[in-house]
Amino acid sequence: MAKSDRGGGATLAPADPRSAAGEAPAAAWQPLDGIRVVDFSVLVPGPFASAILADLGAEVIKVESPRGDPGRSFIPPQFGPENRNKRSIAIDLKSPAAGPVVERLAQHADIVLEGFRPGVAERLGIGYGTLSRLNGRLIYCSISGYGQSGPWRERPGHDVNYIAAAGGLAYPGQWLKPPGRASVAFADMGGASFAAIAVLAALAERARSGRGLRLDLSLFEAAFFWTAMRHGLEPEVDPRAHLFPANDVFETADGKRLTLGILEEHFWQNFVRCVADIAPDLGADAYASDARRRAAGDVLSARLAEVLRMKPADEWLVLLAANDVPVDACQTPAEAADLPQIAARGGVVDLGGARYARFPVIAERAGGVRSATKIRRGVPQLGEHTRELLVELGFDDSEIAEMMRVKAVRAG
Repeated sequence: MAKSDRGGGATLAPADPRSAAGEAPAAAWQPLDGIRVVDFSVLVPGPFASAILADLGAEVIKVESPRGDPGRSFIPPQFGPENRNKRSIAIDLKSPAAGPVVERLAQHADIVLEGFRPGVAERLGIGYGTLSRLNGRLIYCSISGYGQSGPWRERPGHDVNYIAAAGGLAYPGQWLKPPGRASVAFADMGGASFAAIAVLAALAERARSGRGLRLDLSLFEAAFFWTAMRHGLEPEVDPRAHLFPANDVFETADGKRLTLGILEEHFWQNFVRCVADIAPDLGADAYASDARRRAAGDVLSARLAEVLRMKPADEWLVLLAANDVPVDACQTPAEAADLPQIAARGGVVDLGGARYARFPVIAERAGGVRSATKIRRGVPQLGEHTRELLVELGFDDSEIAEMMRVKAVRAG
């Protein structure tokens, strides 16, 4: 059993440094090794935040209801990646018999995450007031749609609502197209990233003060922060101020899509030279500066679309890359996983027959030693680690059997 600085009772075992496949331990960047996270959240934001912490080495205990996280069925492609590196315990938080389990989890946690509407955690007996009395060093992060205060605090919502209310659907993402929704849940995942950042800052503060605290993360405000940083807060904003006619998505002769990343003048001149034989008009004075290209943006965007349709994607990729023009094909994540750049940096980890994207930071220490984070285990089945964790928390066989009998917990 691992030692704890919180005192009293059993302690949770540290994460096994070996993978689920039993491979030998490997050098990895795990700066949060020894930090324990209890995650009561479901769906996307909370699990994404705890996935970041887990990748960085924290031991994450995923607390699920006996029915499981709805994300298991709602968004299966996302559930796996967001819940690797975790252990699952299934608890009926509404059962009085579950109280001692929650208490021991809180006593031996560094961080608690919850993602309910304001007031729900308190009704379930896992609110900050309750758990902080058990553990004064606890960093407790509440992730909710609109925050724990304000007139919208109890309002229902999901990612698309937060983005819309925050201004994220006000302006277009392409020169000649109306605003549209992205496939990535930017409010949910961006908010979760802010939650992880705030938790890490709170850990640094606790190291100085010795005291924990509560963090109140609003997904709506996370989206608002992004949009305000991107577009500013002035009432009159050019809706195309963030766009450039030659920095866009275009279709090629074979129906594929390419992105041109032409902002700087030298990239534009490189592109003009590449297409001089098929589109000499792009070298005209009308397009000779960024200001002129913007002024003629509608005509230029339509003309670029015509030009890009003259060749298949592979030909464009070779030609433009050879002439130092920023260009990339629009890939699916599965296609991106097989790119040589991802392979060279070890961006994909194969574990137990599943593939996962590695946390996108490589640490370099003095002497040039580089190391990445480690995916230590795969995705847990519902309640897979219930008995294991109860034993680590100090419950004996008879106590576990009784909790099973009254359905306070469920084993996988």
